[in-house]
Amino acid sequence: MLKRKEFILGAAVGLTFAAAATAGGVITWPGAHAAPAAAQAGRLVPSAGAAGLAFAPPQGAPLSFADIFQQVAPAVVQIDVKTRVQRPNGGGFLQIPGFGAVPIPGQPRGGGSGEEGEDDNSTTALGAGSGFLISADGFIVTNNHVVENAEEIKVKLSDGRELTARLIGRDPLTDLAVIKVEGSTFPFVSFEDKAEPRVGDWVIAVGNPFGLGGTATAGIVSAKARDIGGQENPYTDFIQIDAAINRGNSGGPTFDIYGRVIGVNSAIYSPTGGSVGIGFAIPAGIAKATTDRLMRGEKIERGYLGVTIGNLTNEYRESLGLPEGTKGAYITDVTAGAPGEQGGLQIGDVVVSLNGRPIEGSNELTRAVGAVKPGETLRMELLREGRRQTISVRAGTRPANLGAAQTEGGDETAPDAPAAIVGEKVEGLTVAPISAALRSRYELPETVRGVVVTAVEARSEAGRLRFQPGMVIVQANGRNVAAVGDLRAAVEAVKTARRPGVLLMVRTASGNVPIVLPFAKSE
Repeated sequence: MLKRKEFILGAAVGLTFAAAATAGGVITWPGAHAAPAAAQAGRLVPSAGAAGLAFAPPQGAPLSFADIFQQVAPAVVQIDVKTRVQRPNGGGFLQIPGFGAVPIPGQPRGGGSGEEGEDDNSTTALGAGSGFLISADGFIVTNNHVVENAEEIKVKLSDGRELTARLIGRDPLTDLAVIKVEGSTFPFVSFEDKAEPRVGDWVIAVGNPFGLGGTATAGIVSAKARDIGGQENPYTDFIQIDAAINRGNSGGPTFDIYGRVIGVNSAIYSPTGGSVGIGFAIPAGIAKATTDRLMRGEKIERGYLGVTIGNLTNEYRESLGLPEGTKGAYITDVTAGAPGEQGGLQIGDVVVSLNGRPIEGSNELTRAVGAVKPGETLRMELLREGRRQTISVRAGTRPANLGAAQTEGGDETAPDAPAAIVGEKVEGLTVAPISAALRSRYELPETVRGVVVTAVEARSEAGRLRFQPGMVIVQANGRNVAAVGDLRAAVEAVKTARRPGVLLMVRTASGNVPIVLPFAKSE
């Protein structure tokens, strides 16, 4: 696992958790052969066919999806949860699984609804979501965010029965969970993890929007391999669909016209909280691999390097003088003592391949490392100071709480009055070696190395980029900076090469950030 970081600020987009649910069955089209299936087990088997036609509708397919719905609906379930939530101090809303922020009737100033907890700041809330049976003995797939922290889970079947479910396992990093009800003859469906849907293929969703139960919607695959940002789902290339999904649909599957489950929906893009035709589903291949392990009672462990990465943008590439078309994951920070540091990775390295697989950006490296087992050797080809080299790193185990594992300790003692600072000016920045006084003034950990910014010319390029005193220049032009002379030498080398700016690795309060500092134009 790697920490990812975005380096360009943009408008925040709300992703409202929601999903659609479905199941599968055997469909016989008029004038066409049915997809082969083990009907007696209620499980679909993908039909054989040409690679490009795996998801094409059979000749003579009807204009209605009614037959498909009748086959798949029995495996779709409604999930009701009772969860202990914190009661807000200043507003009448609760964050309820499957519904998001919900106003509390009669409590405009932060009062609660439901049963009060032992303390005055918690209450019991009810939430709803969707799920689907994947075995005859009662295993059910849903989203992690539907059942996370649930004190009680109830499942309503399509035949009206209501059963108590128990949590088997969950994986927050893929937003998947498995629960189980007791029984042995439940209708169920299977994941289609071999044939992949294409953009434009039909999809159908059945779920529990707003608690309404068995609701079907249809649409197409709008896009594939979507990255929806953030740390919630770093290991998932989402399928984007336009079948209408809303709150309460979380955890249900999306299926194709053969009733094969091709994804588990977990999020929608929505400025309003309702469906606007942009939904995201976890692909069946990822969902099956994860839920199979959860069903076996296995702990989900992932490989870990302990580095912060970003994409190698054209601006960074040009500043480093790398050939046009060079792609890779750009390392901006290395956690002390982590496997990456022990294996020789450095800030400024550009990883271009892992175990022979090309790496085009940070998402690919994150998922490739997360897919390996802890202890496996990662053979990484990288660019360092413009030269290609290969190193091997033994993957560690991703910490359960990665944020806590990487929190830096600080000295909370009040700093003494700072001594006078003597700095040197470089491209609009006044910089100085890190001294004890500067570490105290700017609360810099002992592990930080570089030159610290003590002043910024407001009208310079550095001022325009909002450099601030206390920032530390760790690298320049891909080389470590230990003194002001190192920074000057890097700047002169880049100017001699007639490049428009120097790429700096800058430590900020939120971590290392690569910044291209353009050179002032000559008059």
